[in-house]
Amino acid sequence: MWRKVLFAASALLFAFFVLLTSVFRTAAVKYEFANVEDGNTLQNILGDSNIEINYTLAYPGKILPDSSLWPVKALRDKLWLAATSNPGRKAELKLLFADKRLGSANILFKNSKPEIAYTALTKAEKYLEEASTQEKFNRAQGIDTSDFLRRLSLAALKHFEVINEIASIAPEDARPGIDSLQVYARKVFEDSRNALLEKGMTPPENPFNWQ
Repeated sequence: MWRKVLFAASALLFAFFVLLTSVFRTAAVKYEFANVEDGNTLQNILGDSNIEINYTLAYPGKILPDSSLWPVKALRDKLWLAATSNPGRKAELKLLFADKRLGSANILFKNSKPEIAYTALTKAEKYLEEASTQEKFNRAQGIDTSDFLRRLSLAALKHFEVINEIASIAPEDARPGIDSLQVYARKVFEDSRNALLEKGMTPPENPFNWQ
């Protein structure tokens, strides 16, 4: 009796996993780029190519968006976020997910998987924007976000820097979309910088030419 119940439960769990994987893959926006190697490295038109922001991105982990297990990991992140009631922790998680997806996108571009990489990069910048939105909400509720604002401003500059690097190795037809995603990092930096200035604090220096 119990063996049958256990077998049925295992079968249902496996079926749910397969269904979940299918749903995530079907719902994901797909991009197609010509994977053409370009010997001429794209210059960072918005800044010096030797710029390096003093901010360390979180390790993206071994399961990347090209893995069959990625839908499970993505669902875990969504559930983790939904289960987090502390608004400060929620902002930190959104920034963490932004950083991890940026790292994943960078690896996938280097591994010549531009379509999956571009999707990951898009989600990274949207999570960065969500982290900024959460910070604004927290600040409006009277929560001290000073330390987080410092991290967020540095993270935004790091995102801008890494996207510059990605653009230099990405297929040529992917570059306009990649460049357009820098708008997120730029806006997040400007908003966090202004918030720090309003608090009488010194924001990180912006080394790029769009300041």
